[in-house]
Amino acid sequence: VLQFLGKTECHFINGTEKVTFVDRYFYNRFEFMRFDSDLGRYEGFTPFGECNARQANSDPDWMENRRTSVDWLCRHNYRVYGPFSVERK
Repeated sequence: VLQFLGKTECHFINGTEKVTFVDRYFYNRFEFMRFDSDLGRYEGFTPFGECNARQANSDPDWMENRRTSVDWLCRHNYRVYGPFSVERK
C-alpha cells in the first residue's frame, strides 16, 4: 500500500514568544520534504523531495504564504488550542 501524508505542525516555546511552523511531507512512512519557518525554505531528503523543494522554493507567492504561516495559522489559533494543550493539568 502506497501512502502519502502531509503534516502541518506549530511548535510553541514559552507561549507565543517563540513559534516555529513546520510543514512535512511523507511517502510510505518516509519524510521526503520539509518546510521549517526557522530556515525559511523547503528541504528535500530524497531525489523526489529535492526536486519538489526546488520547485516550491522558486515560487515567491507560495513561499510568502509558508513564511507568514507562523502568524496567520499558529499564533492565530494559539488562543483556541492553548487552553486544551498548554494550560491543561
